[in-house]
Amino acid sequence: MTVRCKNLGLVEYEPILDAMREFTDSRDANTPDELWLLQHPRVFTQGQAGKAEHVLAAGDIPVIQVDRGGQVTYHGPGQWVLYLLVDIKRRGMGVRNLVSLIEAAIVLALAEYGIAAAPDPKAPGVYVDGEKIASLGLRVRRGCSYHGLSLNVDMDLEPFQRINPCGFEGLRVTSMARCLPATQLDVDAIGTRLQEIVAAQLG
Repeated sequence: MTVRCKNLGLVEYEPILDAMREFTDSRDANTPDELWLLQHPRVFTQGQAGKAEHVLAAGDIPVIQVDRGGQVTYHGPGQWVLYLLVDIKRRGMGVRNLVSLIEAAIVLALAEYGIAAAPDPKAPGVYVDGEKIASLGLRVRRGCSYHGLSLNVDMDLEPFQRINPCGFEGLRVTSMARCLPATQLDVDAIGTRLQEIVAAQLG
C-alpha cells in the first residue's frame, strides 16, 4: 500500500490539527496513507483524558486541548513530530498493532545512532535508561488514525519540567543530543530517516 511522505517544516499546532481532521474526514477507501513530518513552535497539548493538575506552570507556553489519547506533552523546535494518517482498518491493524509499530520504528531509528532504547509496556513511548525520549498519542476515527509520535532530538527540555509528562509525576525526559553530547547531530537527516523507517514498517 502506498504511503506518501511529506515534510511540512516548522508549523503552528492548531492549523495542523485542523488539517489532520479534515484529511481523515474526507478520505475514502482509495486515499493513500500519509506521514507528515514537522516541528511545532513551543506548545503544550493536553489529551482527551488529560487532567489540569498535570500542567504545573505553563507560563508563556500555550496549552491546547486536543482529541488524541494520553495526557499532557510538550512540542517545540528541535523535536520531530510525525503524524500517521493511516487507514488501519484497510490494513487489518488494531490500535495496539500501530502503537507497537511506532515504538519499534523509533527504537530502530535510535539504534542507528548507537542509542539503546526500549518501549515500556506500562507507559506508551520509548525510553533510554528510564528517561523518556519519544512520546506517542493517537486518535482513530472511521477506522483511520491521526496524531502520532514525537522524538526529542536537540531541543530545550526545560518546558517538560513545567508539566507531569504524559501524566507521570517526576518522569525524566531526555533527548538524542543529551544521549550523544559529543556528536554533531544532523536534525534534518534524523527526521527524514525516522519517516523512512516508519514508512518501511507500514510498507
